[in-house]
Amino acid sequence: MFATCLPDTHESAARAAAAPTPYVGPERRHARDHWAHAVFDELDFGVLLISSAGDVLYANRVARSELVDEHPLRLADGMLKARDVHDAAALQAAFDNAARRDLRRLLAVGAAGARTCVSIVPLGAVRRDGPTSILMMLARRETGPSLAVDAFARSQGLTPAETRVLIALCQHVPPREIARRCGVEISTVRSQIGSIRQKTGASNIRALIGQVSGLPPLMSVLGRLMQHEAAGAASAESRYAAA
Repeated sequence: MFATCLPDTHESAARAAAAPTPYVGPERRHARDHWAHAVFDELDFGVLLISSAGDVLYANRVARSELVDEHPLRLADGMLKARDVHDAAALQAAFDNAARRDLRRLLAVGAAGARTCVSIVPLGAVRRDGPTSILMMLARRETGPSLAVDAFARSQGLTPAETRVLIALCQHVPPREIARRCGVEISTVRSQIGSIRQKTGASNIRALIGQVSGLPPLMSVLGRLMQHEAAGAASAESRYAAA
């Protein structure tokens, strides 16, 4: 009596076979890659996708700006290369281990004084010819106050002077040295710290720094300006060529 309630197996299979499958053609792949690249470009540290042979499949904005003359690694002819022969051997070994053995590695490269670390992470299933790609993350290099700290200061209603004090505190500069650098009395800096704590709800300086250290990264203003300037220059060049 329940037979009429059950779907016919062959009929269901036929309907499933006839049902249209989602299209994942070049248009959708391009859109997906665009959004992935946009996400990577918002990170404040370098990210690269690399084949097991060392071919660079993608490098975000920070990676492209950092892999210059002073960095132990460099981009050349679409590949990631080490400047030092010993680093080159260690880098290739790390790639091989990621591709063949699915091993992650934190690799130190560069000579003393310019030494830095990179993280190498295999992506995809390990195959005989290696994974689809390898993720490399460069160590974060702080070249100035983070945009995230500046945004945090604005969101909490800090004054420009208080923002400078906050940035210095996050760089572990003692209050007396902050006063010396700013050309003010130590009492002024202590008053500013008190105001910062009141506005942010931090119980002490350690709690304040803890709030800032947990901020999400934001793309630097300089990076956006460079992108806009490059786009403007390219547009101007194309208009000049058309004329």
